[in-house]
Amino acid sequence: MRIGTIGSGAITAQFISAVQATPGMEITAVYSRQKSRAEAFAAQTGVKSAYDNLLDLVSDDDIEVVYVASPNSMHYNHCKQALEAGKHVICEKPFTSTALQLSELITLAKEHNLMLFEAISVIYMPNFALIKQYLPVLGRIRMVQCNYSQYSSKYPAFLEKRLPNVFNPAFSGGALMDINVYNLHFLCELFGEPQQVHYLANRCEGIDTSGIVTAQYADFVAVCSGAKDSFSLNFAQIQGEKGYLNVTGGINGCAQIHLQTAQETTILNAQLPLNRLLPEVQALKDMLIQKDYARCHSRLEQSLRVMRLLDAARSSAGIHFPADSLS
Repeated sequence: MRIGTIGSGAITAQFISAVQATPGMEITAVYSRQKSRAEAFAAQTGVKSAYDNLLDLVSDDDIEVVYVASPNSMHYNHCKQALEAGKHVICEKPFTSTALQLSELITLAKEHNLMLFEAISVIYMPNFALIKQYLPVLGRIRMVQCNYSQYSSKYPAFLEKRLPNVFNPAFSGGALMDINVYNLHFLCELFGEPQQVHYLANRCEGIDTSGIVTAQYADFVAVCSGAKDSFSLNFAQIQGEKGYLNVTGGINGCAQIHLQTAQETTILNAQLPLNRLLPEVQALKDMLIQKDYARCHSRLEQSLRVMRLLDAARSSAGIHFPADSLS
């Protein structure tokens, strides 16, 4: 399975490392808008070909799958070009800027009998499977709390009005899209789509640097916090009438699970300290090789639910992106 990548950031390097550690998969080319950067990234990651022309990458007959990790606002167009060129696509989160854009990509993928995936690592982790397994032990769920915050190395530049991509509305940036999206995937994967959401955000220069999403379900409420402008203890906690489940270190890594009931305390951990993208890469490989379109389409429906939540949350906070009008 031969893969070409779009983007030259840290997450792309981590994805390439996971692919290179997975038998039967190979990264054959990388793309970046600057030729020198593409060549340097290819040398750094041990990839044979480097492109600075996107059309050349998606037209390469040696590539079967395109991995998209460009700035958020470019995801829609990059995915669309790859699908139109007959390539399967793996796209980093958030999938697109809007749910409508994702709906169009799903339609395009189905029309061309191609697979389309969102690269959201947490849902493929062994410890996430344990959370699903032990959730019934908690009884009736009454509250969910998630905090995934990471002080951004780009935040000082943002304060100096230099607008790095991750804090730039033109690139569909901000804390909700970049970091709180993990919490929303966690919530939606376990409990489905909430009845309503609301986003309270710390805003500056038209972008959210941190914020809290509140989600209302029929029987419980959930709070998802995400920040790129401050430090925090990261965690996820599900509170039930018979006990609670605490994910230490936050849901992005699902490093360890603390299960507490009236009867006992249990520490759950099924993960090895390896590249956290390995389970995701293996799962995507299996779906592609087995041509498991049913599972692929099920995953797309889940991604679409999360995109609808992101749309609703941004709307409630009055956050709009130029890329919203792309579709």
